[in-house]
Amino acid sequence: MASSVQRITSQTRAIRSSMFRAFSSEASSVVEFQTQRGEIGLVSGIPEEQLRRQVVIYSPARTATQQGSGRLGKWKINFVSTQKWENPLMGWTSTGDPYANVGDSALSFDSEEAAKTFAHRHGWDYVVKKHNTPILKVKAYADNFKWKGPPQTESS
Repeated sequence: MASSVQRITSQTRAIRSSMFRAFSSEASSVVEFQTQRGEIGLVSGIPEEQLRRQVVIYSPARTATQQGSGRLGKWKINFVSTQKWENPLMGWTSTGDPYANVGDSALSFDSEEAAKTFAHRHGWDYVVKKHNTPILKVKAYADNFKWKGPPQTESS
């Protein structure tokens, strides 16, 4: 009984090691391939009218209430949607676009290049919006109370 258990465990170890060697980067050569524009979209079953979309790639600004640096440097993709109307019953904005709200929550990337590659592989035309970094002046709270000279009159 013990010899059969040892034989089974040694066979499973041999199988596992051969599987790991087959999938390791040392044993197999790295195959590089180029994808054509829109190739992913054609294979994924996306409807034809959705394949040629206009998207905006941007890095979202920090919110006014959050001063941390947790989400800085992330890039997002938003779809340009023109199919919007106001719902006459409730006054809500409605859309017939299935991708209208996808970019806000799902399509987030670590770099601009990753977002561009993703849009290119899906066949989407993209525009990259660079974020403006404001020039901040050094300020101190004491500057609110310093002497700025006598008050200016309107005649001078």
